[in-house]
Amino acid sequence: MPAKRIITVFGATGNQGGAIVKHFLSDPKLNDAWIVRGVTRDVSKDSAKKLASQGAEVVAADLNDKSSLVKAMAGSDTVYGVTNYWEKLDMQLEEQQGRNIADAAKEVGVNHLIWSSLLDITKLTNGKYSRLYHFDSKAHVEEYVRSLGIPATFFMPGFYMSNIPGALLSKNGENWVFSLPIASTSPIPLYDTADTGKYIQAIVENKEALLGKRFLAATEYLTAQGVVDTFKTVFPKAGKTAGYYETPKDGFYAFMKGTGMPDFVVDEMYENMVLMQDFGYYGGASLDESHGFVASPLTTWAEFIKKAPAFAGLE
Repeated sequence: MPAKRIITVFGATGNQGGAIVKHFLSDPKLNDAWIVRGVTRDVSKDSAKKLASQGAEVVAADLNDKSSLVKAMAGSDTVYGVTNYWEKLDMQLEEQQGRNIADAAKEVGVNHLIWSSLLDITKLTNGKYSRLYHFDSKAHVEEYVRSLGIPATFFMPGFYMSNIPGALLSKNGENWVFSLPIASTSPIPLYDTADTGKYIQAIVENKEALLGKRFLAATEYLTAQGVVDTFKTVFPKAGKTAGYYETPKDGFYAFMKGTGMPDFVVDEMYENMVLMQDFGYYGGASLDESHGFVASPLTTWAEFIKKAPAFAGLE
């Protein structure tokens, strides 16, 4: 039997990384083939201890310290790299952290870097939408990874399903309303973070076919109206009067600023939404090619909302 290979997962206690660790440890085939190394800033946290108790090798590293990343990656065959723009709201910091991951992967000589990326929206829209910092920063790192010649695949997560229940789709008086500042026909690529391990399994098992490629991670495109229609089908009683409301731009801005969000982040959130209407989250690309590599069933929006805490008890 061949020796186990090491897959090193950054953000191991977060949504994407945590789902990868869980999937690789719980799937017998993957568990036989891979040692799962989870990277976190603080190995003394309960979440890190839980990973260790489940069978992961847990190591500490700081994305701002390249030498710590080199140590964390030592001996790795595959590395999953992810950064969190929302923690500091700093595009330059996120780019530097991504470059540190890339530089460390190059120094260690990893066989496969899977970078959690997104499209360069400034380029895609010819500058119309230039304030989607959390997209462009990851895209810039992707360019840097390519320039270094690292064997890599670029994982492109879609629109988080978890952002919708109780927030974007919430109860307004007696009615459930889904509100976005875009047309009801706008396509939304829905992604359940819990499926991340299924996507990464597909990438490692089809490495040669996916080197240098972008892998689109979303179960399905649903229109904004389709999100509501599914809610009405799953919860016919609660959904009887549910509807979609296209929020006017000024109303969206007033609401978001009322939450205390900085102005530049409100701009970013607005552009994130209208991107889907005007250009497409993935620039109009089909999900079919990526789906062709995924062996496990992906979570549909209908399945997701049945388990969403915000919708608990609805009929």
